[in-house]
Amino acid sequence: MTGQVSFDSHTRNVLAASVEYVNRLTPGYSGGVPFDAPADAAQAVSDALAAIGYPRPSVRTADARRLAALAARMRIVFEAAHSGDLDRAAAEINALLLDTNARPQLDRRENGWSLHFHGPDDGLVNGWAAGCAAGLALAVGSELAGRLGVCAAPQCDRVFVDVSRNGQRRFCSPQCQSRVKAAAHRARQSPTE
Repeated sequence: MTGQVSFDSHTRNVLAASVEYVNRLTPGYSGGVPFDAPADAAQAVSDALAAIGYPRPSVRTADARRLAALAARMRIVFEAAHSGDLDRAAAEINALLLDTNARPQLDRRENGWSLHFHGPDDGLVNGWAAGCAAGLALAVGSELAGRLGVCAAPQCDRVFVDVSRNGQRRFCSPQCQSRVKAAAHRARQSPTE
């Protein structure tokens, strides 16, 4: 594939939300250190939405717990797509679409109509969970499935969506990329025995 990857703005937003939810709400490793699920999941959900440019909502604890559970399932999608197991990714996305009751809807915007996906109500959990499931489905159901990734840095399992021109992104952040490059440089500089 050549050229810049172009998701529409809604798909780009829900994929960014998926990344934020997975990276902020699921345990694992981040930047070489253990990462525990946050004690205050409601704050993490609010931070995730703020990170992608949305106003900080008031998040109920029960909603935050449900989003954390859905984030763990979205992690399965990223990991499966990253490893090339699109059958597993698709099966999990189909289950997420079913569980969230994602439904397409045209919403009026300033410059026309835009396709969005909603749950059975427009509450925080149902709205974002259904949208994230649909965004992942749009990515995996296209030639862009290989753009869902997991960081290649040692002791980091944070996820990302590769929107680079050449499709060669391997790291979740510039910090992880620098960490790996510095380690490789040190290894080349050390005397061989």
